[in-house]
Amino acid sequence: MTVASIPPFHPAFDQVAALFDDYRAHYGQRPSGEVTRGWLHDQLAQQRMRMVAAIHADHTCGFITTTVVPASLMLATAWSIRDLYVAPRHRRAGIALALLEHVINDARAAGVHRISIQTEADNVPALTLYTAAGFQPVSGLELLNLTLGPNGQDSQDTP
Repeated sequence: MTVASIPPFHPAFDQVAALFDDYRAHYGQRPSGEVTRGWLHDQLAQQRMRMVAAIHADHTCGFITTTVVPASLMLATAWSIRDLYVAPRHRRAGIALALLEHVINDARAAGVHRISIQTEADNVPALTLYTAAGFQPVSGLELLNLTLGPNGQDSQDTP
């Protein structure tokens, strides 16, 4: 298995984009292959997001995405892991941990101050993986969202 950064021009980009669309569908979003591919291409091309994928025998097995966030008080940077997904038939093979370790090593090499990840409180497999990789819960913080509708109007829906 190879773990590699995936810019929009990478030969595996189309496979990763298709897997990203599967990931969205897994979480209840409507599959939208070309729209997903275009959005992902834009995010990567404009460097708003980084993506790393696990590839085995020319087949994409999983991916992880990160964003760079200013750590203002420390005058440093932090990385936020936004998405981590392994195709169901490739789970329990160490791929998610390999992707996490790759990002952690890249962050260390880049001098990143902190890496954050969030998941639902009842996602026990993810929480087990993240704590095994060294992530610790943060107490005393609340996550708050303001969802904006398509016309910039406040929406009562949550993402």
